[in-house]
Amino acid sequence: MTNFKDSMKAMNAIGNRAWAMLFARGVLGLIFFMAGVWKVFELGPAGHVRRFFLPYQDTFLPTWSLWAVGATIPFVELIAGALVIIGWRTRAALLSLGAVLLVVTFGHLLKEPLYAFHEHVFPRLALLLFLLVMPASEDRLSIDAFVGARRGIA
Repeated sequence: MTNFKDSMKAMNAIGNRAWAMLFARGVLGLIFFMAGVWKVFELGPAGHVRRFFLPYQDTFLPTWSLWAVGATIPFVELIAGALVIIGWRTRAALLSLGAVLLVVTFGHLLKEPLYAFHEHVFPRLALLLFLLVMPASEDRLSIDAFVGARRGIA
């Protein structure tokens, strides 16, 4: 019984910001991670380029850049998404995913200047911005916090 009470006290000691960051990291990380899993292991990086990037060959973008960026993005989504889920090197992972969102937004707007990005980009961007503006010290339910506490940083 004492262990249960101690567990409840520990859970109550964790603030709402820490829980909010955990849930935001979980949702955002899963969205990108699962997209990365599909693009890397099912569609394949070359398939990703062919399906989503080569349609932009008729623009000013050089084909080599379409291949380079299109083959890289699935791995960024996979790795950075996993890092965000577990909360390790979170800032670097979020910045990487922010860059992916910029590329996606640019591409969509290049083809369709009034692209409705509220369905695909905006929810991810909102979670990402929330996590970036929150103080890292509030993300107590993460590997970053655990490692920082062990090093005496937190």
